[in-house]
Amino acid sequence: MKLLSIKNLDLENKKVFIRCDFNVPLDEDKNISDDRRIRSALATINYCLDRDCSIILASHLGRPKGEFNPEYSLEPVAKRLHLLLKRDVILAKDVVGEDAKQKAQDLKCGEVLLLENLRFEEGETKDDEALAKELASMAEVYINDAFGVSHRAHASVHGITKFFDAEHKAAGFLLDKEINYFGKIVNNPTRPFAAIVGGSKVSGKLEALINLLPKVDKVFIGGGMAFTFLKQMGYNIGASLVEDELLEEAQCIMDKAKELGVKFYLPVDVIVAEKFSENAVSKIVTAQEIPDDWMGLDIGPATVRLYREALNDVQTILWNGPMGVYEMDKFARGSSKVAHFVADSYATTVVGGGDTADLVQRIGLDEDMSFISTGGGASLELLEGKLLPGVEPLMVKKDA
Repeated sequence: MKLLSIKNLDLENKKVFIRCDFNVPLDEDKNISDDRRIRSALATINYCLDRDCSIILASHLGRPKGEFNPEYSLEPVAKRLHLLLKRDVILAKDVVGEDAKQKAQDLKCGEVLLLENLRFEEGETKDDEALAKELASMAEVYINDAFGVSHRAHASVHGITKFFDAEHKAAGFLLDKEINYFGKIVNNPTRPFAAIVGGSKVSGKLEALINLLPKVDKVFIGGGMAFTFLKQMGYNIGASLVEDELLEEAQCIMDKAKELGVKFYLPVDVIVAEKFSENAVSKIVTAQEIPDDWMGLDIGPATVRLYREALNDVQTILWNGPMGVYEMDKFARGSSKVAHFVADSYATTVVGGGDTADLVQRIGLDEDMSFISTGGGASLELLEGKLLPGVEPLMVKKDA
């Protein structure tokens, strides 16, 4: 998949609209606790600034539900951008209101304007054409560098692209890198190729698993989703999370793996607790012997050893989803152990954003991974083989 390149755009003296993903976590004092997504956009922003243009940045933050809410203001983002770019960042008071339009109109070369939270506008998540047109009217060039929301057909991601021709729109460096990295790893990996798939539910990963099976050599299952597979195998899973309506699909996935010669690994032991709590009594049991009223909340030490041994010869690892309830220290050990030997391996390692990226950063291993995606949902849809709504309009059209 080849995307329209930012390097082919004429940016000099132009107003450039860059859709970024500045949806960053904030602490209770409104301080940014992880600015990775902001730093990831700097390459595109600085490239444009070096070409004597003025820049209008746009992003959402949280879910303000289509109305102004100061709790979700992009003011903390503007302050962090000011520090990272080492230049003033003008923050508009609205998105397409009088203040934003006037500031966009007055913008001079080298200046940076940040619009307020796009989701203060109800039409953003509805891909409203009128809103898209108003956003587009502010600039002469459109760049999408927001991989994390490119699986959403929103006004600033999808609708806006209709108002720019191929000479005036492109993918930013981050978006291009994400798409190319996932394309390469899924379609042309160095083998053996392993997928580590975790998280709470099979339903969220079902299509990705089905799409990955013909491409991988090994699959390692962890997290709450493992119990649907274990129940289908006839094991007693106690009070563990299970999706009974997907038992047949779980069997189909295991049958397909066997048919394709893909080694399919499930936990052989688990850490169980009497309740979903950091303070709950916990113990290690085999996967076949989970007590009736207990729930599995992490993979056990024997599973960690098994997975480590089976990953030893792997040359490419794709990891999407934690192995347990990593937010609680008591049930984070399995995920942490897996993260450490993935980071220490000589394989190309790709982390699929979302919770997995958060986990890897928490334990300080982000620098040891080959690539960490900035979008959990978007990366998952790529793995499902879907064409993302924010990416399709930026694809280079092949000559008829």
